[in-house]
Amino acid sequence: MRRRDGSSQGPDDGSPDQRDASGSGKKPRAPRSAFDKALGLLARREHSQRELRQKLGRGGFARDETSAAVERLEDLGYQDDSRYAEVLVRSRISQGYGPARIRAELKSQGIGDAAIRQLLEAADVDWRDLASSQLRRRYGGPSVDPAERARRAQFLLRRGFAAATVRSLTHADVDDAADDD
Repeated sequence: MRRRDGSSQGPDDGSPDQRDASGSGKKPRAPRSAFDKALGLLARREHSQRELRQKLGRGGFARDETSAAVERLEDLGYQDDSRYAEVLVRSRISQGYGPARIRAELKSQGIGDAAIRQLLEAADVDWRDLASSQLRRRYGGPSVDPAERARRAQFLLRRGFAAATVRSLTHADVDDAADDD
């Protein structure tokens, strides 16, 4: 590369303004460790151990490096599955989701059944009131049209509310199989 004064600048001339090979104008970065990457993820929001392991694996980190990083984060108190689960339950309740949907999401993140049951009981939520408020928010007043009642029932079922709750609120014919886990 030529400078204005006519002298050339080589790639290893020690200048503080070296650029990366991609030509993007950014200085090259040192590669991050799995621990640093996971710590950065946890700085943004809580993650379960399973979620961290998946993200680090997709990031190209070796399984043993990933496991060591996640264990170290847990030992330091930066990662805690029970804290993650509590935050997730509060968040999903505030978003208007029912217990079945919350339970499924927690299970997918590796949280045990006993812990899930305890968290949902501790949440002390009136699921019927929450479902009713979701109906009012989405649809307004009651409907007499059977097709509309069925549409509203499906909305509540997708959000994770029990079939009995949905049936009592929408007066739609809802199959109890929707309550199966």
